[in-house]
Amino acid sequence: MNPPRALPARRRLPFWRALRITLLLGLLLALLLGGWQQRQLVTAWETPLWVALHPAAGDAAAASAAHVAALTRQDFAAIELFLAREAARHGVSLAQPVTLKLAPPLADLPPLPPLDGHPLAIAAWSLRLRWWAWQLGRRDGSPPADVRLVLLYHDPEQQPRLPHSLGLERGRIGIVNLFAAARDAPRNQFVVAHELLHTLGASDKYDPASNQPRHPDGYAEPEREPLYPQPRAEVMGGRIPLGPATAVMPDDLGQ
Repeated sequence: MNPPRALPARRRLPFWRALRITLLLGLLLALLLGGWQQRQLVTAWETPLWVALHPAAGDAAAASAAHVAALTRQDFAAIELFLAREAARHGVSLAQPVTLKLAPPLADLPPLPPLDGHPLAIAAWSLRLRWWAWQLGRRDGSPPADVRLVLLYHDPEQQPRLPHSLGLERGRIGIVNLFAAARDAPRNQFVVAHELLHTLGASDKYDPASNQPRHPDGYAEPEREPLYPQPRAEVMGGRIPLGPATAVMPDDLGQ
């Protein structure tokens, strides 16, 4: 009868490798905890939310650069009024829950999202964007902000369709594509408000395949009789439903 074979000895990690792994895990835990705590503070609405707006020309058109140069903080006042109105309706006691700050026009643009949509490419781009946003305040001297939105303006005469805008809750940064024309300012405000709410955790309430608002959560009045046409848009639904397969963009935040 053969004697039982001894079990192989368990290999121990070298001390410095084990220490490095422990430190990295500790750092990851601290980042996750810090991010969770920051999200809780931002969305508790106990203090006003500071939002930095960073405008830039999204193309090489002279009209876009001229539009960006002429922007003032008053061009975004309707967003503050809209958010104050809706916050009061939801029980927030702050008179002005969101304060917008217009930063100087950007000298360089943020890294743009990958075209192929591969998950690894998107994850890598998200990290680059968050690093870029962290450096932004250090470069241009803009004051600290809870949220940073990059506003990319495009000449509608040269680009009648805009790239998709986005708002990231992690890092609380958004890239918002807008038209560089005074006539489009009210709709631009609607798009900025939509992406700002994304950075605070709000999700889209429309079907991405059709852009149709989802019933009931994407409807401003889901119990209305008759259901169509809806009189207003739900801000995360993005459009005013006129019928089961028809919807239009609101003209402004008043709708």
